[in-house]
Amino acid sequence: MQADLLCYNGGVFQGLGAGISHALAIHSGRIIALGDDALAAAGPDTKRLDLAGRLAIPAFNEAHMHLLPYGLGLSQVNLRAEEVRSLDELLARIRKAASTAPKGAWILGRGYDHSALDIGRHPDMAELDKAAPDNPVFITRTCGHMGVANGAALRLAGVGHNTPDPEGGVIERKGGRLTGLFQERAMRLVRDVMPPPSEAEMVEAIERASLHLASLGFASATDMNVGMTAGMAEISAYETAKRNGRLPLRLWQVLAGNPEGIAADAWAAGLRPMAGDDSLRWGAVKVFADGSAGGLTAAFFEPYLASAGGGTGVFTFPDETIHALLKLYHEQGWQLDIHAIGDAAIEQVLRGMEAADSPTHPFTGRRHRIEHCGFVTRDQRRRMLARGILPVPQPVFMYEFGDLYVRNLGMARAEAAYPMKTWLDEGHHPAASSDCPVSTVDPFINLYTMLTRRTNKGSVLGEAERLTVAEALHCYSWCGAHTQFAEDRRGSLAPGMQADVAILSRDIFTLDAEEIPSVQVDATLRDGAPIFDRHGVFA
Repeated sequence: MQADLLCYNGGVFQGLGAGISHALAIHSGRIIALGDDALAAAGPDTKRLDLAGRLAIPAFNEAHMHLLPYGLGLSQVNLRAEEVRSLDELLARIRKAASTAPKGAWILGRGYDHSALDIGRHPDMAELDKAAPDNPVFITRTCGHMGVANGAALRLAGVGHNTPDPEGGVIERKGGRLTGLFQERAMRLVRDVMPPPSEAEMVEAIERASLHLASLGFASATDMNVGMTAGMAEISAYETAKRNGRLPLRLWQVLAGNPEGIAADAWAAGLRPMAGDDSLRWGAVKVFADGSAGGLTAAFFEPYLASAGGGTGVFTFPDETIHALLKLYHEQGWQLDIHAIGDAAIEQVLRGMEAADSPTHPFTGRRHRIEHCGFVTRDQRRRMLARGILPVPQPVFMYEFGDLYVRNLGMARAEAAYPMKTWLDEGHHPAASSDCPVSTVDPFINLYTMLTRRTNKGSVLGEAERLTVAEALHCYSWCGAHTQFAEDRRGSLAPGMQADVAILSRDIFTLDAEEIPSVQVDATLRDGAPIFDRHGVFA
C-alpha cells in the first residue's frame, strides 16, 4: 500500500511507552507505518514532508473547554490579566467599547482577575456605570463563576435591593448596597435578559474557535456546557456547522444539566447518549457542584484562610438535589461530567455517584468524570479509581492561579492541588485541559506547567507532581481521547489509528522546559489532511 503522505527526518512521538520513531506514513486518513516501514511505504505519488528535526505528535485533545463561548468571547472586551492589571485599564476598555456601541447595546467583557488588579478587588457597579452610562454592562471573572453588572444591566434583570439570593448563588451587598457582583447561579439573573446570539453568529463562533485551536495543534475538543448561552439553539448551530463543513475539529459535546440547563429539553426532543458520529458526538451531561478556589466559592471541608475572607465556599445544590440529578443522568445513559473543585464538593459528588451505581445501572465502563477535581483527598482518589471515575484537571490553573491558591488556602493545600503525577502513578488517566476561556488554551503553557509546576509569578508549587515530556503529552492526547471513548482511534500514533497529527516547530524532547512556551505548531492534520498549515506546505 503506497502512502499518501510521508513525514520523515524528525521525531515521531508514538505515545507513552511506545517511544519515538523517525518517520510516519499515512494512507486514506490512517497511519499505515512508522520508522523504516514508513519509508518503505513511500512511492512515486507520495507527498513527502521533511520534518527537518521537528517533532510530530498525536494531535492535542482539549478535554474541557467552552468552545462556543470562547468563539463568541473573541469579539467581547478582553480583560484578561495578561493585559489588564489596573482598574483604570479595565474601565478604559469598557469605555472604548461603549463609545462605538449603539445606545442600549450590551457591553460584555471576559477574563478579569480581581486579585491581579491594582485595587485588589472586583470592579464596582458604580464604576462600570461611569464607564458606560448608556449601555448595560456585564463582565465575567476569569473563572467564569462570577461577574459584575452595571446599573443598567441590573434594571433589565429586575434585580433590586430586596431580590433574594437564588439557590446556589449570591447577589453581593455591602452595607445594604448592591455592588453589582453576582456569584454562581445568581449570574443567570443577568444572563437571562441578554439577547441570545443568532444561529449564524454561533456557527461563525464555532468555526472561529475551532480554527484557532487547530492553529495550536488540537484536532479534538469538548464544549463543556452546551445550552448555557442560547439554549437548544446551540445544538442546532453545531449541527448546522457540521452540515456546512464548518467544523474542523472532532467534538465531544456535554449538555448543560443543571435545572436551568437544556438536558431535560434535549431528552424530550429525542436526543440520546452517543448520538452523532466521530465528528460531532453528544455524549455527556454536566452538573455544577461548587465554584472556584480563586473566587472563594469552591466548597472545602476546611475554611479558606481568614486573611482571604474565610468561609468554606458555596455548594451549588444540597445533597438531595444533586444526587437526584446524577442518578437521573446516569440511568439515562449519559456520561456524567461533574464540576467539583474543592474536597467537600468532590465528596458530595462521589457520594452521589456511589449511590447511583447499582446492579441494574452499573458504573462499569461508563467513564464518568469529575471535572477539575483540583483539591482531592487520597481516599477520594481511591474511590474514583475503584469505579473508573476519571479526573479531568487543568494543570494550567497552577500557572495562572497558583499564587492565588497560596493566598486563599495556604501553601500545603496549594502544593497538593491538581496532582498530575500522583494520578498517573496510581493508575488514573488525568486528561489535561484548559477550561478555556477561563485559562489560556495555549497547550505549551499547559505543558510547561506540567513539567515545572511553576506559576506565572515564578513560584514552584508541588515539585513532586512534575511530569516528564512524554507523560505530559500522554495526558494531553491519549487521556483526552480515553474520556471520549476514542483511545482506540486517536491519542497515539500507531498503524491503524486516525492520522490526527500535530507537527511542532521544535522537538520539545530536546528543549529546556523554559523554552517550551515559545514552541509553535507548524501544521495540524485531521485524518491526514491539514486543518492548519502555517507555512503552506500542503498547498
